[in-house]
Amino acid sequence: MAGLRDRFGPGGRPLERKTRDELDAMREAGLLVARALASVMEHAKAGVSTLELDAVAEQTIRDGGGVPSFLGYHGFPGSICASANDQIVHGIPSAEQVLADGDLLSVDCGAIVAGWHGDSAVTFGVGEVSAADLALSAACREALEAGIAAALPGGRLTDISHAVETASLAAASRDGVDYGIIAEYGGHGIGTSMHMDPFLPNLGAPGQGRRLVAGGVLAIEPMLTAGTAETRTLEDEWTVVTVDGSRAAHWEHTVAITDDGPWVLTAPA
Repeated sequence: MAGLRDRFGPGGRPLERKTRDELDAMREAGLLVARALASVMEHAKAGVSTLELDAVAEQTIRDGGGVPSFLGYHGFPGSICASANDQIVHGIPSAEQVLADGDLLSVDCGAIVAGWHGDSAVTFGVGEVSAADLALSAACREALEAGIAAALPGGRLTDISHAVETASLAAASRDGVDYGIIAEYGGHGIGTSMHMDPFLPNLGAPGQGRRLVAGGVLAIEPMLTAGTAETRTLEDEWTVVTVDGSRAAHWEHTVAITDDGPWVLTAPA
């Protein structure tokens, strides 16, 4: 779930250094999130509602011995965020939101196992999706991968931000599309709570912010649009959409910083 600066504020606990045993525990939560997202993608077809997908995710998490992180979090009513088309993040699962062929769907999911959190998001198409939508999702995923590669001991927090921004701009140049990089929402520290300090922007100059240390864990999550980076929140006070109606993509992984390089805790086994 994207860090909500305007809702929860930038304060809170600092980035924690986890032990190897604690990282192993977070990996268990991450694997469960990966399984839940895989189940959602398997069931996501035209005619299926996002509320049905929410039930699939919750069942997978509970069957795996976990608890959905999102359910009840500051009043959020779902186990996943299901954001379709122009919805960027925090879409509330609904029986009324029925998937159609050609939809672009972002699903964000979190799970708690033995007190430790995992958080991840994917974007995928329903049925036959336009080439432009596929390119947008690929660009966002490339930005995530660039951010992960920059999560190295001795670096600074905004080294990750700058890597995400640089990859986004490179994809925009390649695709001939002026992708919007969402600034209001971004990544965050994660561990025994889902949202922890620091807030991780998705753009900015490198070499700033907290020093990256082995044992630190961050949720890295770029969000790109096919148009404006300007957003608005719907009357449900959760769903964030693009102002111009352009499509959006959201990719996320929970990543541990280690002396051996980034460890993606929410990667599938």
